[in-house]
Amino acid sequence: MEAFAYRPCVGIMLLNSEGLVFVGRRKSRRSPDVIDAEHEWQMPQGGIDEGEAPYRAALRELREETGVRSVSFLAESPDWLSYDLPGDITKKTWKGRFRGQTQKWFALRFTGQESEINILSPEGHKPEFDAWRWERMERLPELIVPFKRKVYESVCTRFSSYAGA
Repeated sequence: MEAFAYRPCVGIMLLNSEGLVFVGRRKSRRSPDVIDAEHEWQMPQGGIDEGEAPYRAALRELREETGVRSVSFLAESPDWLSYDLPGDITKKTWKGRFRGQTQKWFALRFTGQESEINILSPEGHKPEFDAWRWERMERLPELIVPFKRKVYESVCTRFSSYAGA
């Protein structure tokens, strides 16, 4: 079956009070979109359920992947950002139904205590990350797999005013 569409998703840039961004290290090193140790870090992201508003999906995905609930809204990307999966990954991911993802991105300020962050058993879901850290925004594009890099560059440009304290 030929991949034909983009999977609708959200992405979350979670910033702390110093303007650093949450990144998680992908738990599954065998996941098709983890190609090497240098590119296994990413911001939270995930699919939008049928009938779900993108912002609600962003809050849900953040909670499911990090346990974080204490946030305030900063910004929403004005447009959807898309990327194509490399051909060999397309067949392995989402049963080949999608050729990539189209994402609506949100910048959120983390307003809680770091003890709220729980990547090991977030909201009773299967963990997606096995480590996390706060990172400078300008470093994000070099941490992500190359086929997602343009999206990360766009997100960083759109949300650059929130970097730093």
